[in-house]
Amino acid sequence: MSDALIYPLLLQVALTFVLLFANALMRTGAVGAGKVKPADIVLGQRAWPRQVQQVSNAFQNQMETPTLFFVGTILAVILGVGGPFLLSLAWLWAGLRIVHAVIHTTTNHLRWRFYAFAAGFFVLLAFWVTLAIGIVTR
Repeated sequence: MSDALIYPLLLQVALTFVLLFANALMRTGAVGAGKVKPADIVLGQRAWPRQVQQVSNAFQNQMETPTLFFVGTILAVILGVGGPFLLSLAWLWAGLRIVHAVIHTTTNHLRWRFYAFAAGFFVLLAFWVTLAIGIVTR
């Protein structure tokens, strides 16, 4: 069962790459269209158009709490700790990351983005508590 945890991890990795490529395309397009000059962004990010900055921020966000998910998932697989509840939490967390990224890159509605982030955070916390109990009691 613990090997099944790889699939939500792969979904998170795919989300990160989608945001990376979208960010690269949008930035290249903004520079190519003359909306941003290289001198304007060499020392900071504020000169990017709003939509480009939103996607960039969503990508950067994939480097934060997802690291805890990656470590927990790999630990669970290596130690053979899993089960349907842990797997359900992993899928729920990955789904909430997608919801968060969609909000972040579209409406960027702060309240809804926060709700998606907070829900994901508490699911990740439950994932780790479940994992820790599984490790201690195995």
